[in-house]
Parts: sequence; structure tokens; C-alpha cells
Amino acid sequence: MASIIQIRRDTASNWTTANPILALGEMGAETDTSKIKIGDGVTAWASVPYLIDAGDYLTATSTNTLTNKTITFADNTLTGVAPTTTPTLTGVKETKVAIAAAEIDLALGNYFTKSSVGTLTLTLTNEAATGSVSAFVLELANGASPAVTFTFNAGSTVTWAAATAPTLTASGTDVLAFFTYDGGTNWRGFVLGLGMA
Repeated sequence: MASIIQIRRDTASNWTTANPILALGEMGAETDTSKIKIGDGVTAWASVPYLIDAGDYLTATSTNTLTNKTITFADNTLTGVAPTTTPTLTGVKETKVAIAAAEIDLALGNYFTKSSVGTLTLTLTNEAATGSVSAFVLELANGASPAVTFTFNAGSTVTWAAATAPTLTASGTDVLAFFTYDGGTNWRGFVLGLGMA
């Protein structure tokens, strides 16, 4: 006949009322919540943290770091978390950065404005590493007065649709977008709008 090993157990209410001190290493289970504690031989039940809280949810009462763990929700929902306020989606917000010199720091934002000063050699910093995408928008005033040639850092290239750079506006504002996926070696350029007010 197989042996049956049972640990000390009772309802949560009875544990709280009795508030016993579990022996060092002794386990105690709440039969109505599936929660488990392990005693230290000194601390009363009510002050001992739960070792296992499996009552249909996971409870973390302190900062926890999960490394190389996968959390899967069977029905793709997260329940039991009530926000303190109703969340409001207001769209994507990005900082507009005016660049006086020629440096675009992608750590500051992704939308930049500049007045053209001729051949434009932009220095980009904080691009994502190869394999990840960096992107930004450039709002350029009077880009064709004089003409602008785009160069991003030494050794980088900017390619356009049909291998043809756009003709920028002599008196007005053009909006351009750029992205790279190889750490800034190659950039793709796109026209979002020419001659905008």
C-alpha cells in the first residue's frame, strides 16, 4: 500500500484565528485558497509570507525579476488587475526637436525641424544597432534654396524611390522620413510632403 504524505492544513480563516508558529521548514496550506507557507520556527502564521499563492492568480508583493521565463495566459487575457484610473489612448506622442547645428540625436526624439543652409551633412547619433530599426522625420524649411544633398555620417548612404532624390521646395517646407536597419550604414528616404505651408 502506497504511503500518503500530508502537510498541515486548514482554512484561511482558521489559520488566521489560531495564528500558530510553524516549525522551521514545516509547511502549512490553506485548503480553501491553495496558498502555502513555510515556517521559520519563530514567526507567527499571519506574519509569514506565502511561498505559493496558487488561488487562480499570481501575487507579487515586492519587486521581482523574471529571467528566461515565459508567462502564458490560456485565454490571452489578464484578469484581476483593476486600474486606478480609466486608461485613455491619446495616440503616439513624440517630441519635436529643432536642430540649430547638423546633429540629429535620436535619443531626443524622432521628429526634427531645420532650416536649410546648403549641402546638408547630418550627424546622427544613437541609432539602433544592426537588426533593429531607427526612423525619424525631418521637417526642412526652404530645402532647395540652395539645393540640399543628404549625407548621414561618413560612409553612410541615403537611397530614394527610383534611385532619385526629390526636388525640394525653394520657398516652403518639405517633410521627409528616413529609416535604417543596419546601424545607420544605409538609410531609406521617403517624401511625406513637399511645399507644405
